[in-house]
Amino acid sequence: MEKKKKRMLLGALAALILIGAACAGAVYYYLFAPQFHPQKTAYIYIDRDDTVDSIYNKVKVQGHPKSFTGFRWMAKYRKYPQNIHTGRYAIRPGESVYHVFSRFYRGYQEPINLTIGSVRTLDRLARSIGKQLMIDSAEIAQVMNDSAFQQKLGYNQATMPCLFIPETYQVYWDMSVKDLFERMQKEHQRFWNQERLDKATAIGLTPAEVCTLASIVEEETNNNPEKPMVAGLYINRLHSGMPLQADPTIKFALQDFGLRRITNAHLGINSPYNTYLNAGLPPGPIRIPSPIGLDAVLNYTKHNYIYMCAKEDFSGTHNFASNYAEHMRNARKYWNALNERKIFK
Repeated sequence: MEKKKKRMLLGALAALILIGAACAGAVYYYLFAPQFHPQKTAYIYIDRDDTVDSIYNKVKVQGHPKSFTGFRWMAKYRKYPQNIHTGRYAIRPGESVYHVFSRFYRGYQEPINLTIGSVRTLDRLARSIGKQLMIDSAEIAQVMNDSAFQQKLGYNQATMPCLFIPETYQVYWDMSVKDLFERMQKEHQRFWNQERLDKATAIGLTPAEVCTLASIVEEETNNNPEKPMVAGLYINRLHSGMPLQADPTIKFALQDFGLRRITNAHLGINSPYNTYLNAGLPPGPIRIPSPIGLDAVLNYTKHNYIYMCAKEDFSGTHNFASNYAEHMRNARKYWNALNERKIFK
């Protein structure tokens, strides 16, 4: 009888061990074994409209799990439907359910590269940012164009583009509008260090005025080595009291950026951006200038040129002149080249 009881106890113990081992194996398989097998790192974007079911679908479609059971277990046990975090989350080949779910549950998202481009208008910038972040472009534009908000940052509608320094920044995809503008302020302050501020003061310009001049320089030439030369020419004009007479400001005033030939009819437009009719700098930048353009102004080439004209070879560079007669010779060569190519507007 005793032996029989012992055998029954041992049998029961063995059964419990086998059941425990089976449970442990199942837990390991569903939670800790490699389950996700995308070809390369997959990124899941969770926005405000996502539900647990839509997240399940995204994870399954992009993560290619062998089994999704463990993910559902974890979601139910941790009450994931009540703890959904927006953001961009990574699923790497060979990862387990435990690691992937923990990342989603705790909101450990992956940053993205946000590119602030050197664009011509704030609306274009808002659209560009809206395509890269969870924020809607209309929400960005509304804040960006709010006069009270602009004044709070020290800008107005014309100078607001000066806030942005075109560059690629690492940010979180679900950042708020508030976080976006705080980050842009920090990057602006980082760029405008004491050395650059001192250089602007030496020229007699504020950072916003440097930005405005840099925008004109960058519209004049895409050739980076030439930009300090062009900047030096406009600074010569500013210091001598001459009007800038910059053709790109006419295009901006007309909002016709495809113009290749500026005529006398264009020069009469009544706009504060018409630098043929108005002395000094226009009210603000005509595009968001790049760091290269800003530094081209701060480190402008010192020379005695006050005129320039696009080269007749359409290389994108310019012929420079220190007197009007020389400038007109250069201009005729360019006009003849335009006529030969039948470019009249």
